[in-house]
Amino acid sequence: MTVIKHKEQRVGVFIDTQNLYHSARNLYKARVNFGAVLKDAVAGRKLVRAVAYVITTEAGDEKNFFDALSKLGIETKTKDLQIFAGGMKKADWDVGLAVDAIKMSPKLDAVILVSGDGDFIPLAEYLKIHSGIQVEVVSFGKSTSSKLREAADDFLDLSENPRKYLMGGK
Repeated sequence: MTVIKHKEQRVGVFIDTQNLYHSARNLYKARVNFGAVLKDAVAGRKLVRAVAYVITTEAGDEKNFFDALSKLGIETKTKDLQIFAGGMKKADWDVGLAVDAIKMSPKLDAVILVSGDGDFIPLAEYLKIHSGIQVEVVSFGKSTSSKLREAADDFLDLSENPRKYLMGGK
């Protein structure tokens, strides 16, 4: 993939926090260093907006995490964890992230999807075809949809240098 990145390029970063969190935990038993991820995703370009889509739980243990994201310049959008009668839990921001990326695309030259979720393939294809903007994917390659990688103009594989993008763990 040959992709042009220049300092005048306007970028928006859309972070599927749950996807990255679970990938880091399952693959490395560690937490994500969102500061390092954001820095390398933006790659010296003009950051218009960075948004992390996060889930709040009944315990409310997330406040410190949300504060840390804010200090990095990452806006958080929250949604409550849904718990159904049978005990099943659902926490999904895919549609919200996709709608925000489409709404912001006229103000951007590149959309950076920080997720390995194949559900974002139609979003990547739509943005490239209908908005004509560059779509980049940033996630752990070991847990990233191969079709999402193909749909993107560029892919940053966090698994190539996990120490740089993780905190704690093994």
